[in-house]
Amino acid sequence: MGRIILIAVLACLACRIFTGKWPWQLWRASERGQKEAQARALLGVERSAAREAIIDAHRRLITRVHPDRGGTSEQVHAANAARDVLLDRIDRQALD
Repeated sequence: MGRIILIAVLACLACRIFTGKWPWQLWRASERGQKEAQARALLGVERSAAREAIIDAHRRLITRVHPDRGGTSEQVHAANAARDVLLDRIDRQALD
């Protein structure tokens, strides 16, 4: 049991040395990237889309999936979440 713990600790340290990040930081970045890719696919924007393009794509999607036009509230929530994910990415890039 002690060997397994030692190997896990050494693997974490090796990851930190070679990548500059801890393993859980790499996993979190991977999950964020997947969420951003899904959001881009839902809104139909490119990776380099500007804030205005994201907002316009969100507005177009909302007009199609709004409950008054035959959509569902889940689709509206998904569209809002996609917009928020992509706008957060732009805000993070502006801070860096």
